[in-house]
Amino acid sequence: MTHPPTTFISHLQELRSRLIRASIALATSMVLGLIFAKPIYRFLQIPLLKVLPDSSKFITTTPLEAMITYFKVAFLAGFFISLPYLFYQLWGFIAPGLYKNEKQATLLFVFSSTLFFVGGAFFGYFIVFPLAFRFFIQLLTGTEIQFLPQMKEYLNFSIQMILAFGLTFEMPLFIYFLAYLGLVTYEDLKKTRRYAIVIIFIVAAFMTPGPDVLSQILMAIPLLCLYEISLMAVWITRKKKIKSESV
Repeated sequence: MTHPPTTFISHLQELRSRLIRASIALATSMVLGLIFAKPIYRFLQIPLLKVLPDSSKFITTTPLEAMITYFKVAFLAGFFISLPYLFYQLWGFIAPGLYKNEKQATLLFVFSSTLFFVGGAFFGYFIVFPLAFRFFIQLLTGTEIQFLPQMKEYLNFSIQMILAFGLTFEMPLFIYFLAYLGLVTYEDLKKTRRYAIVIIFIVAAFMTPGPDVLSQILMAIPLLCLYEISLMAVWITRKKKIKSESV
């Protein structure tokens, strides 16, 4: 009977250890998020409330819906509070397989990953939300339909959109990492640009809830910009690598 290699077992133990640390950080941050759950949810409501009539109100349909919703708000808040530490644990798991000078890039990785994710979430909240909600409300103009946003459903929508934009804004780092590992090159990215544009619009269609074209376009535009930024980053890295090898 053969046993798994020691290195594989140690990797699993390392992963387990870092997952436990990340879970503890997330749970601790959730406590703080739960304390401020009501004002945080009120903050999330603002983009929709601005386009609704003054008399409009959110509704809840079950006795436990408010409590469950506030726990979800606490999770979202805790996730963002602990985000730098979560990225730190992710890098700590990846770093042992890298060279010494690459391990020293921990602070840069944590900072840039957090910045891109939070930037994507802010883009979704401050730019996409107001435009998308205004579009949704205009669809009801001239009809006898009254829009009564449900507390739980609105939060689910908000979380989905915020996390979707946060993840998609990590694209430059993801492509840069693939290029650094040699899995893709600048020439590959440049040649496949036309296909990337199509894929980006497909991804935007899947990641935005609802069939409206506006939110899909608003998702695709920053992705296209991020793809170009990725190309630039890979090109600069290639130039530096060529220069260092020629010295």
